[in-house]
Amino acid sequence: MTHTRPGAKPVNPHFSSGPCAKRPGWTVAALEGAFVGRSHRSKPGKAKLAEAIELTREVLGVPADYRIGIVPASDTGAVEMALWSLLGARPVDMLAWESFGEGWVTDVVKQLKLTEARVIKAPYGELPDLSTVDTKTRDVVFTWNGTTSGVRVANADWIAADREGLAICDATSAAFAQDLDWPKLDVVTFSWQKALGGEAAHGVIVLSPRAVERLVSYKPAWPLPKIFRMTSGAKLIEGIFVGETINTPSMLAVEDYLDTLKWAKSLGGLKPLIARADANTKAIADWVARTPWIDFLAKDPAIRSNTSVCLVISDKDLTPEASAEVAKKIVSLVEKEGAGFDFSSYRDAPAGLRIWCGATVEASDVALLTQWIDWAFAEAKAGLAKAA
Repeated sequence: MTHTRPGAKPVNPHFSSGPCAKRPGWTVAALEGAFVGRSHRSKPGKAKLAEAIELTREVLGVPADYRIGIVPASDTGAVEMALWSLLGARPVDMLAWESFGEGWVTDVVKQLKLTEARVIKAPYGELPDLSTVDTKTRDVVFTWNGTTSGVRVANADWIAADREGLAICDATSAAFAQDLDWPKLDVVTFSWQKALGGEAAHGVIVLSPRAVERLVSYKPAWPLPKIFRMTSGAKLIEGIFVGETINTPSMLAVEDYLDTLKWAKSLGGLKPLIARADANTKAIADWVARTPWIDFLAKDPAIRSNTSVCLVISDKDLTPEASAEVAKKIVSLVEKEGAGFDFSSYRDAPAGLRIWCGATVEASDVALLTQWIDWAFAEAKAGLAKAA
C-alpha cells in the first residue's frame, strides 16, 4: 500500500481535544480589551464576568431561571463542586463509560464514600443500559459526551421529567456542540477550553431551581473547601452567579471567552455551532466509509460524538499490538510534517486516534488531515513490514 504525500496542509492543524483549536481567525489581538491590572471585584471587572455569564446563557439557550457561575479549576472543579455540595441527600446512580466518568465514580465511592452509590458501567465505545438508571428516586451523575471514548448519549429521554433526584451532567465536550435538554438537567458543567477553544483554568456550573433548592436545604456530612462553597448560612451565595467569582479569575482568559462567545453569536448561536461540528464529523465519516483500515470506536452511529471523534486501526493484517504501534507512528509522522497535532487517543482509552471536530475546526482542514493520515498509515505499515 502506498499513498502520495499530500501537497496541502490544514490551515489550522490543531486537533487536540482540550485545550481545543481557537476559533477561525483568532489572534492575540482578540485579548486587547482584557480587563488587566485592575480588580475583578471592581464594578467594570464584575461587568466583564457578568457579560460572560449572560452571553453563555444566550448562546446555549439556558433557561432564565437557571443560575450560571464561573468557578475555579476548569470543568473538573465545577464537577467536584457539584459532587461535594449536592450528593449524599439520597442514593445516586453513577454512570461511567470512559475515563472521566470513571474519575467521578472514584470520587464518590472512594473519597465521599457514599454507600448508596450504584455504579453502572460500559466499556469504551458503548453506553450503559440507560433503562436501568433510576432517575425517578435517585440522583444520577453522567457525562453527556465521553471525551475519551467518542460516545455520547443520544438524548435525555431516559431521565424522568418528574424525578425526585438531581441529574448532574458533565457536559464539557458537549456544550456548544450538542443540544442539551435543559429541563432534564439540574446541574451542567463545562469548561470554555473545550468546544469554544477558550483559554484554560476556569469552569462553568449551571444550576436548575431544583439544584438550588437542594443546596440551601441540605448540608453534607463532610467539610467543604472554600472553593466548593455555594451557600452561606443556608442561603445561596447569589454573587457567584452574577460575576462575583469565588477566587481570582484570569481576566485574559475571561476576555478570550468573551471573544469566542461573540464569535458564536455572530454565527447565529448554538444551531450553527452544532452544524459546524456535524460537518466536521461527516468529513471523518466519509473517510472511514471509503477506508478499510480505520473504524469508529463507537460502532453505533446514534451515540457517536461529533466533537471528540475516536477511531481505531481495523486492518486485519495487523495484531492489536501492531495496530497500537501504527497509531502512534501515524501521529508522530503527521506531527513531524506540521499537518496535524495532538490527535492520538487518550492514554487510558483503546489505542487509536482522537480527532477534535468541534465548531472551531474547519471541515476542509479535517478532510486534509485524513489525507495525511492515509499517507502516514502507508508509511507506518511499510516500516513494520520492513522491520519484520
